[in-house]
Amino acid sequence: MKVQVRFPLFVAILLAVTIPAFSREVRTDYDHHANFSQYKTYSWGKVEMQNPLWNDRVREAVNKELAKKGWTEVPSDGDATIVAIATTHERPTLRTFYDGFPGWRWGGFGESTTYVDNYEVGTLVIDMFDTRSKKLIWRGSASDTLPDKPDKAVKDLDKSVEKMFEHFPPSA
Repeated sequence: MKVQVRFPLFVAILLAVTIPAFSREVRTDYDHHANFSQYKTYSWGKVEMQNPLWNDRVREAVNKELAKKGWTEVPSDGDATIVAIATTHERPTLRTFYDGFPGWRWGGFGESTTYVDNYEVGTLVIDMFDTRSKKLIWRGSASDTLPDKPDKAVKDLDKSVEKMFEHFPPSA
């Protein structure tokens, strides 16, 4: 499909597409009736990443943040049980190829062809359950945290988990 692109419109579309593509969204929610002061220990339930090499990386990142909050990991029967899973979804990205610059025109600069490509983006979800009641008490999620490139992704994981636990435990 050939599209006549005007410079201001092109810049607006480019910004609208690229800014969200590079942003990481971290969300948390919790049971407002849970008394987080009663929780001091935790155990791991399940860590299920699509790439098994990430299981220990996720566990280490969460352990580090919970240690900062004074929580202690125990092998089993902690006050809370943590489950971490990875999910993926497709995100579209626009790729524009310019067919040449036949000369500057008033308000535009040639024709272009735009294609839509889809790529998978990883989201990390961490759930915390009260071990005795099996009730969900806290959930954190970080989108765009588990990409395919491991070197940069480990830093992204650490930053996302740090941000996820920034205001943890929730105040009463």
